[in-house]
Amino acid sequence: MLYYLFALAFLVASAFAQRCQITAPAEWSTVKAGSNITVELDRPMTLSSSQEVAIAIGFWPCNGPCNRTDVTQVLGTLAYRGAYDPQLNTTMNWKPPYENFTVTVPAHSVPGTEVSLNVAHFSLIGAGLMPFLETLNITLKIGS
Repeated sequence: MLYYLFALAFLVASAFAQRCQITAPAEWSTVKAGSNITVELDRPMTLSSSQEVAIAIGFWPCNGPCNRTDVTQVLGTLAYRGAYDPQLNTTMNWKPPYENFTVTVPAHSVPGTEVSLNVAHFSLIGAGLMPFLETLNITLKIGS
């Protein structure tokens, strides 16, 4: 029984170690409809093997505050889909591997509202290449 608990804990820890993070823009930043923004995705270093497959980035308009809307199951208006290949920055040794993506905020976004920036991240982890999928999101404000 103890073995199964240890194995489960190891699998959970391995999965969390593969998670990426949205580090830019900052949550609650104000962006303009139709403007280009840089989305930075960091993926911390891991001890287990992993192979990045792809990401998708989208914008979902929140009808009211985003914290009252379940934005974890939608991407919304797709701004990017494709490869994700985070690299180390040789000039900033403290920074984890990352990749920047330039995406366009949907032009139909209404000033004064909130929009959820959503990311779906897919990778293969471990010696057996277990599929791993996660979704991330932050809330942005649409400015005029």
